[in-house]
Amino acid sequence: MDKTTFAIAAVAGVMAAGAYGLPASAQAPPPPIVGEPLTTRAVFADDIGLTFKLKLHGSGTDVIDVKNPSSTAIVRYTVQPGAYFPWHTHTGPVVVNVVSGALTYVGAEDCAQRTYAAGQAFVDPGQGHVHTAFNPTNVPTVLVAAFFHAPAEGPLLIPAAPGHC
Repeated sequence: MDKTTFAIAAVAGVMAAGAYGLPASAQAPPPPIVGEPLTTRAVFADDIGLTFKLKLHGSGTDVIDVKNPSSTAIVRYTVQPGAYFPWHTHTGPVVVNVVSGALTYVGAEDCAQRTYAAGQAFVDPGQGHVHTAFNPTNVPTVLVAAFFHAPAEGPLLIPAAPGHC
């Protein structure tokens, strides 16, 4: 085999290997939402209560009172562009810190969309307050959620109907 024939055969071999190798090495798209527990669920050692006063722009003040927040859970969520959390509630309040990107929160009581950007935080009242949230950006959103009065085990998000939204 002369050098030219060898070179052509080598290039053809590399191209053929690439054609078969690329699909196998291509990565599957990431899941729409990934939750990563940062801690195990923990129970407060002391007797405590928890109260938030929540005043959203254009509305009255809601008092979120949890007599026994009992246990906590801390979860980091990565939300891909356009991904939605299903309509849900929580057993207790949740403090959400947006680490990167943005998250749009929609409460079923008024269907208003409130967008929180990186560096902002908000309180989800939980306790039957039905809502959804989604990533309105074209980059992944990362948030850290601190759940209070979390169940000892099982899901932290309780599926719920969206009401009139």
